[in-house]
Formats: sequence, C-alpha cells, structure tokens
Amino acid sequence: MAAKFELKKSRNGQYLFNLKAANGEVILTSETYHEKGSAEKGIVSVKANAANDKRYERKVAKNGQTYFTLIAANTLVIGMSEMYKSVSGRNNGIASVKKNAPGARVVDLT
Repeated sequence: MAAKFELKKSRNGQYLFNLKAANGEVILTSETYHEKGSAEKGIVSVKANAANDKRYERKVAKNGQTYFTLIAANTLVIGMSEMYKSVSGRNNGIASVKKNAPGARVVDLT
C-alpha cells in the first residue's frame, strides 16, 4: 500500500485531509476548510512544501510531548502531526512526510 491523502468531510460539514503512510498510520492532519476546493489546494500545498525543512515548526506541548506543524509559504499552518513521546519520534514523522507527501495519491472520501 502506498502513501495517500484521504480527503473527507468532518462532522460539522467542513473538509479536511489526512496524509497516511504506506502502513496506514496518519502522519499529518490538515486544518478544516469550509470548501472542498480549499482542502484540495491544501493537499497541493503539502506536496509542494513537504521537502522544504524550513516549512516545519518543531514544537513541544505543555505535557512535554513533541509535535510539528507544516507551514505554507504564506505562513499559514497546512497540517499538524500527532503527538510524539520523543524528539526522535517527531523527527521520524517529519522524515515520513518529506518522503511520502510529494507522490501520495488522493483518495476522495467525501
């Protein structure tokens, strides 16, 4: 199974996507969008920005867990990772997005 973006509708009627690695694990979740077309543009933006290390903000939550956000050229957040127990886990997550996002197919579940 190859990496993929799953585009779906949330409970409140907005749109979002998840980038899933080949093993099915979610490695990036988008913000929510009012329009499906905006979510599709978000996927294009993830693909375009994934390889650029400067687009990742490495963060630490109040509980000490680490995570990252992926930032578009316009400085808006286009995706956020899960929480990781370690910095190395977070760094592996970033490496996975860099590797998987550019060639990932889009599965429309809307």
